[in-house]
Amino acid sequence: MKIMFVSAEVAPFSKVGGLADVVGSLPKVLEKMGHEVAIFTPLHGCIDQQKYGITEIENSKLTIDYSYGQYYFNLKMAKLPDTKNVNVFFLDNSKYFAPFQEVYPRYIDTRYEHERFIAFSHAAIEYAKLLNFKPDIIHSNDWHTAMIPVYMKVNYKDDPFFKNTKNFFSIHNIAYQGQWFDDLLYFAQIDHKDVWNCWGLEHFGMLNWMKGAINYSDRVIVVSPNYANEIKTYEGGKGLDWTLNHNSHKLLGILNGVDYSVYNPKTDKNIAKNYDINHIENKEANKKAVLKEFGLPYEEGYEKDKPLIAVVSRLVEQKGFDLFGPVCEELKGLYANFVILGTGAQHYEDMFRYLSNTSSNIRAKLEFSAELGNLMYAGADMFLMPSAFEPCGLSQLIALKYGAIPIVRATGGLEDTIIGYPMDNGDGFKFWNYSPYAMMDCIRYALDIYKDKKDWQQLIKNAMNADFSWNKSAQKYVEAYEDALKN
Repeated sequence: MKIMFVSAEVAPFSKVGGLADVVGSLPKVLEKMGHEVAIFTPLHGCIDQQKYGITEIENSKLTIDYSYGQYYFNLKMAKLPDTKNVNVFFLDNSKYFAPFQEVYPRYIDTRYEHERFIAFSHAAIEYAKLLNFKPDIIHSNDWHTAMIPVYMKVNYKDDPFFKNTKNFFSIHNIAYQGQWFDDLLYFAQIDHKDVWNCWGLEHFGMLNWMKGAINYSDRVIVVSPNYANEIKTYEGGKGLDWTLNHNSHKLLGILNGVDYSVYNPKTDKNIAKNYDINHIENKEANKKAVLKEFGLPYEEGYEKDKPLIAVVSRLVEQKGFDLFGPVCEELKGLYANFVILGTGAQHYEDMFRYLSNTSSNIRAKLEFSAELGNLMYAGADMFLMPSAFEPCGLSQLIALKYGAIPIVRATGGLEDTIIGYPMDNGDGFKFWNYSPYAMMDCIRYALDIYKDKKDWQQLIKNAMNADFSWNKSAQKYVEAYEDALKN
């Protein structure tokens, strides 16, 4: 099969969240399974073209007429690392992507943000034709590329080049749907009368790109089975529950995987000392390194051993940071160290800045660093992830591989992937109620179990033995692709 992935971010070139990891790792496995894969993504200003050997394709200038004039694109290319022939095509545009050092700039106009991804999605389709890459499957991801299924079923429905192409759309996070006023359709060159209805793009009087992708795609992939069920409810659907239930025959929940060539404590170059399941004692050197990085003391000896709990996350409401405020003083009083890495909403950054300045056991770095994140996975005894909702989550899967025992709220993919202690094969701790006190009870329980070194060593072994490689999930993707092509 020829498979075309289209995404706003692709690891390792550009990364904000799990979307980049998925699109940067699933194609590797698909290639090994014998499929031809190409990835299309914007050339963001933050991408290091020299580092990744990104070169311009000759005679690749593309001109698209929009309502405000002509827009120009050039195409650049690089190989996806650790692959033989997976080409990553970067769409270069001097107005929409090149000026920014962020994948999703914080302070830009919402309409402009929509225009960026409309233009990118439209250009990606045109470049597939110019490259003569005739895809069996076009796989779009989240609202940034949700325009593609709409374009394919409306503007390109009679184009012989895409006659046999099937459209897949992945929902990585239903909270971000891409809503704006319907005058955008004029900019996008999509005829209003073709799509402005409840089984198209109209959603309570607003244009909703994700709704359109759900309605116009041949299949909709949700990144965990549990989340696929949750988003069909009023509480979990964020307003799209009716649309998802109407399209439930298209819906398929497939767990994300982890690229263990990137996330592996045995080979990771970003950690202080490598280790594996047979040398767990080497993990301690990474704990020392993390504590030093965050300016916390290292206590030696069995009696003084203080657990290290890590948080590596975007600081947004979804991730459960509302739970911290009411129990700030209790967190300060626990016999444990907390280290937090991430950026996000100002009020959460302010909260962690305050905790860092007023406690002896909590430190935060309000930045993004993939290298430091890996060191924290390696050095932490526990990994805290109290999400309000979680489509799949990759952080807890990475934490398992590094032997950092997850403490999670049992929702979405966290429920699917973590086996709660004291099950015989338990590899983490779960709480169900979304409340500060349920979270604190779970943390205290984990700290109590930590004192029993025999049980804790078994927990680490169970965690590091968990297999969330892409092999099983990739096979499910291939089966879904093949099934769609038959119908």
